Amino acid sequence: MPIRTIATRYELIEEIGSGGMGTIWRGYDSTLDREIAVKAIRPDMLFSPERIADLAERFRREARVTARIQHHGVPQVYDAVLDADSADHLYLVMQYIEGRNLRSYIDPDDPLPIAWAAATGAQIATVLSHAHAIPVVHRDLKPDNVLVTDDGTVKVLDFGIAAILRRDVTKITVTGSPMGTSRYMSPEQVNAAQVTPQSDLYALGCVLHELLSGAPVFIGDGQYELWKQHLTATPEPLRELRPDVPPDLEKLVLDLLAKKPEQRPADAYAVYERLLPFLPSPGSPAVATSERLGEMPDPTLLYRQPNVPRRRTRRQPPVSAPPSVPQAPTTPPTQLRAAIDDALKRSTQLLGKERFAQAADVVEAVIDRAAKMLGSESPDLLKLRFHRALILFLGGDSRTALPEFDALAGAYARTAGPTSDRALESRRYAALCRANLGQTTVALDQFQRLLDDVAAADSHASELALDIRHSIGMLLLSAGDKTAAENVFELLYQDHLVINGPGDERTREIAEILVRIRFPTTP
Repeated sequence: MPIRTIATRYELIEEIGSGGMGTIWRGYDSTLDREIAVKAIRPDMLFSPERIADLAERFRREARVTARIQHHGVPQVYDAVLDADSADHLYLVMQYIEGRNLRSYIDPDDPLPIAWAAATGAQIATVLSHAHAIPVVHRDLKPDNVLVTDDGTVKVLDFGIAAILRRDVTKITVTGSPMGTSRYMSPEQVNAAQVTPQSDLYALGCVLHELLSGAPVFIGDGQYELWKQHLTATPEPLRELRPDVPPDLEKLVLDLLAKKPEQRPADAYAVYERLLPFLPSPGSPAVATSERLGEMPDPTLLYRQPNVPRRRTRRQPPVSAPPSVPQAPTTPPTQLRAAIDDALKRSTQLLGKERFAQAADVVEAVIDRAAKMLGSESPDLLKLRFHRALILFLGGDSRTALPEFDALAGAYARTAGPTSDRALESRRYAALCRANLGQTTVALDQFQRLLDDVAAADSHASELALDIRHSIGMLLLSAGDKTAAENVFELLYQDHLVINGPGDERTREIAEILVRIRFPTTP
């Protein structure tokens, strides 16, 4: 399927969700080579084509307002686009966030630990405090609009139906019908009355109740039954559902669920302050959880280890099946062959434009399919994996590329022989990755063992051997062993003189290195 490009730079790759205002796409910014999320606003949500101008005005306000919420808990807004090819198509270009929504971690038989629920609520309250200061009301806060990233950070999504609380925008907001989701709607939203920041606090109370008990505040047979309960029913106290909930936390949730806005906490900051006693202190150990919740990133990490460095591995490379798994047929069917060829061709084109992230993504998209159909160590699959690993390396992501090159070295050794070109190249790139990551001693050892194998299979003067010797010399120089480095580069220089001549660029480069070693510049 051809990829659609908007504003000459934003490529829509795949649809990843939909909402009340349109669809969400994962895409790429071809100029900055980064993943993006693109919110495509549907024109058919209007009652008539004549109201497209109103939609466009509401959309522009949405983009401007959302962009003003400067907090890491809200995806950044990068651009707002009115498609030149179709004037009734509007796009909001935003930061792409990886994670799972909070809904996927809610289970009535296994509710969140107290500290986890409090930490999630505190992070949401912090985001709301920044939004309400503008002021912007979310109006549709619910677990589905809360994303938990792999480090436990909470992101509040879809401020798209928010409105600036100013009189001059009331004429472009939809009135006369409730806005929001029935299970989390405040009484004033049910009545289509004035919505304020306290409306979001009511929804936060609904979310906290659900996190702590595993069940919604109210359960009705339909929308109107739920609305009636929000208007008149008394919420069941949490301690009757879960006795280990602290009394003060139960009181906070009940206060958030007060029918009248003025009876709820004063603001999101007040909610945060009341959640503080239930948050872990810096340096405290992680809370024990069930096996199911072990899949959920720990939302208390932000409080237990504030400003902790980013995890060393953000993204794992594709995991191949172990070699003992029976191999599938190694000849790709026609459709898969076309997909592989297209991925290699397109990724190479992207690589030529230095769009490394997108090039790697294009290859990764076909790797899983190829692995299932061809087997874990088929030549075509290994070619794809090597190509992706090389893209990652060239793009500067040595940490992600390293384990893949290690795995590829073993796979090629088994399938093509330990001295095959790809097995040796994989080992070389793995050593280069380690060098880039500062693992000098290990990299030197790997390069030396690789050089011994290359020399035994060919010679010390082969093209690969010359490259390896150059890398060894540079690592020795970086490690401060100038004597050893000089010996390596002197022998390498003599070989280059014979093979390539004195005018060769590599010969001249090595000569310059030797001059710097022998005659260092003094301050």
